Amino acid sequence: MTKEEKIKNFDPNAVGNTTLGIFSLPFTVEEAEVVVLPVPWDVTVSYGAGTSEGPQAVFDASFQVDLYEPSIPDAWKLGVAMASIPSHISEKSEELRPIAAEYIDALQEGGSESDPRLKALAEKVNEGSREVNEWVKSRALELLRAGKLVALLGGEHSTPFGLFQALTEQGTPFSILQIDAHCDLRKAYEGFEFSHASIMYNALQLKGVERLVQVGIRDLCEEEAELIKGSDGRVITHFDRDLKRQQYGGKSWHQICDEIVSGLSQKVYLSFDIDGLDPKMCPNTGTPVPGGLEFEQAVYLVERVIESGRTIIALDLNEVSPGEDEWDANVGARLLYRLINLMAKSNGRFCR
Repeated sequence: MTKEEKIKNFDPNAVGNTTLGIFSLPFTVEEAEVVVLPVPWDVTVSYGAGTSEGPQAVFDASFQVDLYEPSIPDAWKLGVAMASIPSHISEKSEELRPIAAEYIDALQEGGSESDPRLKALAEKVNEGSREVNEWVKSRALELLRAGKLVALLGGEHSTPFGLFQALTEQGTPFSILQIDAHCDLRKAYEGFEFSHASIMYNALQLKGVERLVQVGIRDLCEEEAELIKGSDGRVITHFDRDLKRQQYGGKSWHQICDEIVSGLSQKVYLSFDIDGLDPKMCPNTGTPVPGGLEFEQAVYLVERVIESGRTIIALDLNEVSPGEDEWDANVGARLLYRLINLMAKSNGRFCR
């Protein structure tokens, strides 16, 4: 059956069908305009674990998402599909997580990163992270070269580095819009070169990344604060406390969003750590922090990005840890659907 035939025979009002693809959509990866790339990796987390289960949990929760998008008629016809969850990545994550935990526990008990035994443990984790980065980069390049838009679904926040690499290899400079509770600007945090707390530090080492604009930040260390100050404007950080105080003083979120957007270049990569939201939306995420954005607040910001004429070239959603009640996954699935549609809209995919 062709994609056109599937669209003709599909009922977007029917109950969620778990025999179909993500969001109960009938499309294959080959037919899809947007491909969700799952990366079940949860190794360098330093507090709560469980984000390796995020891709499967979001997929399972996606069948509860209604497909009607008021601002985009027939959005479901776009064609969204999720690639298979790579078992070798989840198996490697399960193998290395206890090693990383042993290493972190030793540091917290006064151990030294220079200890030969601990250095050996850290190198095992670093080697595994390099393998994951290479796999993500290779898979992302395949999809991008096939004309797909990519939405990476983690996993911990270290997972999109390979996608950053793939995009920079294509030669188009871009800025990163990061929605997050944390700066993630630590260099090799806890000895892990590709730590979830180092993803944006690593991104800034790539020549194709023009600027990093951070929103919702409310937890950082002095090292990160100094990096921001010394970046000569390459890193623009909108701290949560400052955003709140502007609003308390009468400034509208619309005005604030436009100021945030003004710092972005024409091509934008959206990196969304779910802990950028208020913790009531993601209580099971690894490192929840009081404060943060409301769901519609965050979506409105992304809407202002595309209304400005900018293009979202790719995105990621990370740090969804389902928990027993699956609430985080429910929020994550709904957020992913909204962000995918907005990315596709910014690329003119609904005009096809």
